[in-house]
Amino acid sequence: MNMVILRGRLSSPPRPIQLPSGDQVLTLEVTVRDADDAPAESVPVAWFDAPEAASAWAAGTQVVVVGRVRRRFFRAGGRTASRTEVVAAKVLPATRRSAVRRSIQVAIDRAEAISA
Repeated sequence: MNMVILRGRLSSPPRPIQLPSGDQVLTLEVTVRDADDAPAESVPVAWFDAPEAASAWAAGTQVVVVGRVRRRFFRAGGRTASRTEVVAAKVLPATRRSAVRRSIQVAIDRAEAISA
């Protein structure tokens, strides 16, 4: 099973990207900490078909991401490179507590259904 739940702050504003296929993806860098004294970790997030309003979020916005981990391979400078990132199914401002709880519960319910 491949499931991720992150809570952290945007370390930079979201960046919309138009792919050659015509698809839109919003890229986010989410900084997470396990505890106040723990070192920060930056997690790249790709969010396909994100609502346009999400592009306006500012650096520092606290978000919750529900999704999955993937490693993708691509050509860069004549070489094959890779990047590990989270592909978001849902990204919500952490202030929307009820919606965050519902999204996490949906993910848990799916996980339980798969393992049953």
